[in-house]
Amino acid sequence: MKDTQMTDQSAGTAVFERRESVVRSYCRGFPAVFTRAKGSTLTDDAGRDYIDFLSGCSSLNYGHNDPDMKAALIAHLTDDGIAHGLDMYSTEKAAFLETFERLILSPRGWDHRIMMTGPTGTNAVEAAIKLARKVTGRRNVVAFTNGFHGMTLGALSLTGNAGKRGGAGVPLDHVTHMPYDGALGAETDTLKIVEAMIENGSSGVDMPAAFVVEPVQGEGGLNAASEAWLKGLSDLAKKHGILLIVDDIQAGIGRAGGFFSIDGMGVEPDMVTMAKSLSGFGLPFALVLVKPEHDIWKPAEHNGTFRGNTHAFVTARVALEKFWSDDAFLNEVTEKGAHLEARLDKMRRLVPGARLKGRGMMRGIDVGCGELAGAICARCFEQGLIIETSGAEDEVVKVLAPLTTPMAQFDRGLDILESAVREKTARPMAAE
Repeated sequence: MKDTQMTDQSAGTAVFERRESVVRSYCRGFPAVFTRAKGSTLTDDAGRDYIDFLSGCSSLNYGHNDPDMKAALIAHLTDDGIAHGLDMYSTEKAAFLETFERLILSPRGWDHRIMMTGPTGTNAVEAAIKLARKVTGRRNVVAFTNGFHGMTLGALSLTGNAGKRGGAGVPLDHVTHMPYDGALGAETDTLKIVEAMIENGSSGVDMPAAFVVEPVQGEGGLNAASEAWLKGLSDLAKKHGILLIVDDIQAGIGRAGGFFSIDGMGVEPDMVTMAKSLSGFGLPFALVLVKPEHDIWKPAEHNGTFRGNTHAFVTARVALEKFWSDDAFLNEVTEKGAHLEARLDKMRRLVPGARLKGRGMMRGIDVGCGELAGAICARCFEQGLIIETSGAEDEVVKVLAPLTTPMAQFDRGLDILESAVREKTARPMAAE
């Protein structure tokens, strides 16, 4: 019977096309039926291996099925550990909170409270903007061009992409969209524009409750704000009693800097939203870090059935202890990021007008149009590499390899990408 079931499951994608909603997306670019994953490798039902440069859209920064996290989770399950506990106390939650406090908050001198939200990034964003409005008594929130913050209505109102916004079906209001760093060209200081609009009582912009910003814009095309711009935004927020909400859902946990993408910048966030790789294992888990003076909720004023995830508490604790107890992992990631930058800069010169985008291990090439970027990614998939596009027009080929990818495998993936770029542009290397 088991063999028959396996044969039926290997019959292709017919059941998905027959029964799954047409809203599905990633599977359209990667039309394989995957059966297992380990490290930075995915395997399909035909036994073919693929190098993963997608990482669950940065939900798997430590790769697939880390053995230490897996062992801890299996032990928890075998011992009849808590599976679901609303927001009640548990030994697993206590261990996670104590570890996060010791390894992440205390070294930075942060005293933020940890608010468990629903299990996805958009839940964390919804909670953060709701709390900012409650704290300040203001309605307006400032978000930035090309930002992406989630698909529920509050988070979607912050999101810039017209296609995503078009699915709302209702007005997306109480948000002012301002130009992100570099959005109007290198010569224009967009922070001065933000400051002028905020401080001019006749600008038509209501004083905001919060600035919501991604230090590196994941879905928006890997635009990376400079340290000076982010520090200036932080100072402007403090000057006017505006809460600074840093959305580190995709850029955090080593992807574009330290544990946080703002580490070392002198930025003082009132709140930080986290999700994706927070669990370390690909399990749903999101939270908001909140300065204590802003933690003014009434009990159950913002709640949900899945606040926290006990299984994720187990794996997240192991991830913190394994990768963030010292600087070894971060140093390795920093070296890998420099290597990625050099390799992508070489590829960039194959495409006239192409630009290198992003920061750290959150990098890509803006090839100028979505058609070319899509063709490059499709060719990569044919050659055994899973990689996606991003940007307003899907014009950026985006590398989100697991941070733990062995260097030899990392280079094999980059070789496939370079070959695809060469093939789809059919141009010789530009002069040094």
